[in-house]
Amino acid sequence: MLIFVLKRIAWAILTLLVASGIAFVLVHLSGSTPGGVALGQSATPAEVAAYNESVGWFDPWIVQYATWVGHVLQGDLGVSLIDGREIGPDIAKRLPVTAALAAGGTLLSALLGVVLGVIAAVRGGAVDRFITVLTGIMLSLPAFWLGIVLVYVFAVQLRLLPATGFVPFDVSPEKWFKSLVLPVLTIAITSAGFIARQTRASMAEALAQEHMRTLRAVGTPSWRIIYVHALRGASLPILATVAVQFIVLFGGSVMIELLFALPGIGQAMQSAVGSADLPFVQALVLVATLVVVIVNVALETLNRTLDPKLRTS
Repeated sequence: MLIFVLKRIAWAILTLLVASGIAFVLVHLSGSTPGGVALGQSATPAEVAAYNESVGWFDPWIVQYATWVGHVLQGDLGVSLIDGREIGPDIAKRLPVTAALAAGGTLLSALLGVVLGVIAAVRGGAVDRFITVLTGIMLSLPAFWLGIVLVYVFAVQLRLLPATGFVPFDVSPEKWFKSLVLPVLTIAITSAGFIARQTRASMAEALAQEHMRTLRAVGTPSWRIIYVHALRGASLPILATVAVQFIVLFGGSVMIELLFALPGIGQAMQSAVGSADLPFVQALVLVATLVVVIVNVALETLNRTLDPKLRTS
């Protein structure tokens, strides 16, 4: 297991270098320059060139990239070209917002999806068909539209939850929880269908295996067959689906963050790309890739722990 983890860490480092390298190249090919962004349209070409020279924009790309990697290893992600603030502390403030949104949405969608999938696989017949239709509706719901409906019902009409905004946990745990309820619920409802269908397929396959018939023949309780043996056998593809769901939510939460005015990573990426804040874009790509790599390594490690066949491969 130690050798496996070390190999995955090495691949993770390589993935980070490749992803950050691609982002670095795309930034340089974008047509924008640090001087043009930082000084604005009122600056003269000479002033822009002088600024670019001062930050090493004309150095060879490999030199610039090596310098940037060196700063990152020291914990320095650079400064914003728009307002000069340090990027690292700003991302550190935004990261818990997106992490809480993605984690909450993933956990709730996993709970809903697994319950619906297990019921569909076990009950079959009309129940299975009803859940299939229900999950199809959930998959087809636009998240933006559903979020507006939830805001209208729970914030405007019932006045139970805030419509927009975010309160940090250290300021008020209760207000923090309330500020995340509607966005997490929006994500969970629109995402649970994927997990439900994967769970249904995996459970149906697990329940049809020969050793399940043997367990029934020897009088093993149905609940134990379903929730211990079958669900464990179906757990690997379900876990993979949940992990992918988290990655998608973490990297694709821009619309939800904008709708509910959440100061997260997605909102920062939209702002950085729109304003051509090149250092901020590079830093956000690095952070997003790091999260994806960590989730993948954790998933593969968990899979090897749950499946003895993988441990011996």
